[in-house]
Amino acid sequence: MPTLLVTGANRGLGLEFARQYAAEGWRVIATCRSPDNAKPLRALGSGVAVHALDVTDLAAIAALARTLAGEAIDVLIANAGVMGPQGMSAEAVDAEGWGHTFRVNTMAPLALAGAFHAQVARSRERKLLAITSRLGSIGSNSDGGMYAYRSSKAALNAAWRSYALDHRDVIAAVLHPGWVRTDMGGKSAPLSPEESVAGMRRVIAGLRERDSGGFYGYDGPTIPW
Repeated sequence: MPTLLVTGANRGLGLEFARQYAAEGWRVIATCRSPDNAKPLRALGSGVAVHALDVTDLAAIAALARTLAGEAIDVLIANAGVMGPQGMSAEAVDAEGWGHTFRVNTMAPLALAGAFHAQVARSRERKLLAITSRLGSIGSNSDGGMYAYRSSKAALNAAWRSYALDHRDVIAAVLHPGWVRTDMGGKSAPLSPEESVAGMRRVIAGLRERDSGGFYGYDGPTIPW
């Protein structure tokens, strides 16, 4: 039975990843900050093991990895993320908010990959994914703004690319989920979580060693850095 580990699994894309993989017979290790308040996640059944994890606590990531040291994790998805201070500008820099955004969106995924590398490397699939955004693509930025979010995702892309080059025994890539109807994406987004996750799962299933280090859309195409 293959195993998935996904962070930020109490709602949105993380919850949908847990739901879809569990429905396919995968064993799911799901993390969130407050498992007691994650009723939809807990309702997915005994095939989903829920662990408390605040991804900003890098020591807690390392501790969870020690707890799960004996696992073989086929697919790891660093999904937890925040939008950060949306009104930030060059004239009004929110240092605390920007720093928190980097800690969640950039530092935590890399720490997660490092902490769980051995568990992923010993699995059959050997895949690590980070959920990024097209808004982190410098080549696609024609609108400006969103300084905190864009920069944190661009930094995530750079860090994940380096991780892939430094760890060739695994397959590591970043995925753009599309504009999705979640708390972050809003009600006017064109994609449902079900559609986005189904697309990303197809991309994940198709990833091979030659694809490691890439930046892909939920529907498959490569996205410019």
